Amino acid sequence: MVWTVAPEPHDSPVAAALWRAYYTEVSDRWYLLHQGRRTDPEELEREVAAVSGDDLAPPKGLLLVARYADRPAGSAGFRLLDANTAELTRVFLYEGMRGRGGAALLVRAAEEAARAAGAGRMLLDTRGDLVEARALYARLGYTETAAHNADPYAEHWFAKQLR
Repeated sequence: MVWTVAPEPHDSPVAAALWRAYYTEVSDRWYLLHQGRRTDPEELEREVAAVSGDDLAPPKGLLLVARYADRPAGSAGFRLLDANTAELTRVFLYEGMRGRGGAALLVRAAEEAARAAGAGRMLLDTRGDLVEARALYARLGYTETAAHNADPYAEHWFAKQLR
């Protein structure tokens, strides 16, 4: 089986399905850890709908979708924060696709696209309970750094020079 990674419109049905799966997983993990329950369905619908993904549309950003055997398997995107800085976001693989190299492929493709858009540095944030994500970023050369945003759920911030 072969991986492919290509740009995807941020508002396509594929992008919407991946965003819903991503948000559901990270939200459920947080609620299970902190409150012993899954995300309330009404909250899930409200929060998924509240984030349009417009910031992942060219020329200020890009959403990439990985496909495995021609089936959507995951996503990663970036948004330009300024002329030299991009922020990595929505790095996600469906659970059954993990452990096959897709996440690293997506992050590297997002780095390459951000570099082509003029970014010399990539930032990201993540939570403490997302240990797999933190391990991936460290393995790909990201180093923990000071906070670059005020996201109430962010607990770890990373940076990487792209050139």
